Amino acid sequence: MQLVAVPIDIGSRSPTVILNEADAAELGVHALERVQLKHDERTTIGIVELTDALVEEGTFGVTRRLGHIEGSIDVSVAPQPNSVYYIRKKLNDIELERHELARIVRDIYEDRLADVELGAYVSATYTNGLSMEETLHLTECMAEIGDTITWGDEIVADKHSIGGVAGNRVTPIIVPIVAAAGLKIPKTSSRAVTSAAGTADTMEVLCDVEFSVDEIRDIVTQTGGCLVWGGAVNLSPVDDRIIRAETPLSIDPRGQLIASVLSKKKSAGSTHVVIDIPYGEGAKVESLADARELAEDFDRVGAHLGMSVECAITNGSAPVGRGVGPVLEAREVLATLAGDGPNDLRVKAIRLADLLFESAGIDADATEILDSGRARETFREIISAQNGDPDVAVADLSPGRHTHTVRADRSGVVTHINNRLVNEIARRAGAPKDKGAGIELHLRPRDVVATDESLFTIHAESPDKLADAIDLTERVETVRVRHPDEALVDRM
Repeated sequence: MQLVAVPIDIGSRSPTVILNEADAAELGVHALERVQLKHDERTTIGIVELTDALVEEGTFGVTRRLGHIEGSIDVSVAPQPNSVYYIRKKLNDIELERHELARIVRDIYEDRLADVELGAYVSATYTNGLSMEETLHLTECMAEIGDTITWGDEIVADKHSIGGVAGNRVTPIIVPIVAAAGLKIPKTSSRAVTSAAGTADTMEVLCDVEFSVDEIRDIVTQTGGCLVWGGAVNLSPVDDRIIRAETPLSIDPRGQLIASVLSKKKSAGSTHVVIDIPYGEGAKVESLADARELAEDFDRVGAHLGMSVECAITNGSAPVGRGVGPVLEAREVLATLAGDGPNDLRVKAIRLADLLFESAGIDADATEILDSGRARETFREIISAQNGDPDVAVADLSPGRHTHTVRADRSGVVTHINNRLVNEIARRAGAPKDKGAGIELHLRPRDVVATDESLFTIHAESPDKLADAIDLTERVETVRVRHPDEALVDRM
């Protein structure tokens, strides 16, 4: 059928073709099926959406993801990708072969799957899991798609946390410690998905984070390290699309998590990686046994890929540091590098850096590098190389001016601070988009608290967003306070 292409500017993440219902009926195609468009001696595949008003008969809508298509186009029914059959196979709990996983990964990369089909893949891996063999193959396939960086060094260091702990901003402290020791550490980090701030969001308070591969190479050559947003480069790009499908469901299947992390590390040229696996109440991994099992799986897949992977199983039952949100976390990073930050943030950063040194066989002392000021100086060099102010100080960074302090309604002992709720309240206040939004914690677990004592302060840049955050705090127990006798029971 010959139809005339009409550009339509709508927010579609898929390569969508909008057909008039009458034309679709004549073609014999239904919503979410595929059509092929032949134009300029090329064939483009689009996923069908139907309308009876948005486009007229004889025309079809072309969304931006399809690229530049105009004029009279030959439109015909396209076959269903093989990957859809493989996804159905996984839904039936049948183990997939390497070539089947490779086809799914390739079709995700080439936008050949509708959102519902990608959602089905994520649901299948969540419900039925991935075997170790599937995880190995999936990681390889994801690493093979997109760009890769090679450094020519025997040791290229990296660090990653599986997430879930509010304020866990150790990466901007570890990177300059490791770089000051003479190792390369090209750190690509994420923006927040469900948390109040990712490492990239926090670093963006201090400097630019979006760079090309060539620019990253220049920064690392100059300073030894970088702290950049991974989404700006094409390293394991399928991972970003899968995460986008996982986010609305708030799921993170174990095998997919491992493939996600290690495919990006492999693509970035990392040889020695430390993985932070926080566990505890409210963390992604709640039990020590599950944390150990996940660590073993990371080790096995890393070894298969030729990387040295060391896993640190850490306490994830409460936020790290006091500040949660881009500006508040950036202030604590600067303070820690200057020798004046929260002790739990400092200790965790030192331990992970020392583990990375041990893994790489490097004779270096993270405490000495931090206390001597060498890490602080290297951090300033990285900020400067990333177009920031190397002399930025804690006093230069102001959190949102609209504030509300939540107080204890009883005396007792703090037995738990809920990571998920801390993140959710900070996001309601505007984080991470509003850099000054977030939460400042005044107490830690096991602290004794008096009635009406301050538990935490919410910061916002907008009074409306502050009101939204306050509304949530009034309906949930973010900081759990118990009588000392009850507290003993809580800790058993």
